Amino acid sequence: MSPDMLFAVLWKGLIQTLHMVAVSGLVGSLLGLPIGIFLATSGKGELFEAPMVNRVIGLIVNAARSTPFIILVVAIIPFTRLVAGTSIGTSAAIVPLTVATVPFVARLVEAAIREVDKGLIEAARAMGATPLQIVTKVLLAEARPGITLALTLTLVSLIGYSAMVGAVGGGGLGDLGIRYGYQRFMPDVMLVVVVVLIVLVQIVQSAGDALARSFDKRNRKN
Repeated sequence: MSPDMLFAVLWKGLIQTLHMVAVSGLVGSLLGLPIGIFLATSGKGELFEAPMVNRVIGLIVNAARSTPFIILVVAIIPFTRLVAGTSIGTSAAIVPLTVATVPFVARLVEAAIREVDKGLIEAARAMGATPLQIVTKVLLAEARPGITLALTLTLVSLIGYSAMVGAVGGGGLGDLGIRYGYQRFMPDVMLVVVVVLIVLVQIVQSAGDALARSFDKRNRKN
């Protein structure tokens, strides 16, 4: 493969991967964030006490998280066709990526919120704050560094998942590596794909770490 052709297919694969990760990450986070908040605040004696609902949603989230991604892709093909009109291609791949993102984000956000000092919640309650105000003004504000790291981890995981959907015709860098690097015995193409994925992960992780540090009040005090 000539350098020009390699660059062309690599660029196309990179754009497809970024498209899949960006859309599924955004939609999955928008859906997973409120679920995570609810899971962290709806236990017995908590702000929005609803232990039975909490338990049911928790079981659903756990079931979705425990399903291997490649199996999830195949299992929800009818749903993917319903939403995207097809089960092959970049647009179709966004559906299972989003479905996998929602429970992942929910549990990470729940963990980040539960790290907030309960004394702050009690202090806000004593000052007459409503549960919604406590969530928005206390929990989310204090958990911003943890939530930022959670979303960063989500994007990094999605980059890996987007490479996996290449095995089932999802497009992107994974599809490029499989079609050229594996099926056509072009190890140089496979090597370039791996290097690009590593660089992409490093960029996302570094940016997420920097943003989380900027939200951390302890760093601002120093």
